[in-house]
Amino acid sequence: MFKKNNTENIKNIIFDLGGVLIDWNPDYVFLNEFKSDKERLKVFYEEVCTFEWNEDQDAGYPIDRATEDRISLFPEYEEQIRMYYGRWEEMIGGEIKEVVTILKNIVKTNKFRVLALTNWSAETFPIALKKFNFLHLFEGIVVSGTEKSRKPFSDIYEIILNRYNLKACESIFIDDNIRNIKAANKFDMKTIHFKNYRQLESDLKVHGIII
Repeated sequence: MFKKNNTENIKNIIFDLGGVLIDWNPDYVFLNEFKSDKERLKVFYEEVCTFEWNEDQDAGYPIDRATEDRISLFPEYEEQIRMYYGRWEEMIGGEIKEVVTILKNIVKTNKFRVLALTNWSAETFPIALKKFNFLHLFEGIVVSGTEKSRKPFSDIYEIILNRYNLKACESIFIDDNIRNIKAANKFDMKTIHFKNYRQLESDLKVHGIII
């Protein structure tokens, strides 16, 4: 059951997507590719197709160019580098059902404005929109790749607040990345650092959003 807590005056709930509502993990492709050799996989993630490199595409850098850039630096990994976006859809494990249920129930109450703020390439996000019907429940989704920025940079938070005329102090932001949480806190948003759906339920109760 859901309720509105007047003491906190939360009117807006902003969800991250990957890691909160959608299970995305390159291990689904590369564990098999590297025959479960964790050391080789670690080198690949830390030196070749790094988290930071992937974030460049989340901020709008073209995938084709990013792929060729990396191949020029690591030609011995050309096949695997091309896999990163060539088999990107296989890295999606599916929706995190328990959290999607929480989202749907919040939306049903019609008591909160529900939006999403995601670090995601503008080139691959249309695939997610087709794959996951629940994404159409959001009043709006700010996609980092479309905005040419990303969390935790301040301008991406300003974009969602200004575009949808939200007051930060009336908003709660849910994300699995602590640095993104810290950035939202600077805007005076309430935040939930997501770890699992049970913890999310508990924290939502603390904020009076569910009982």
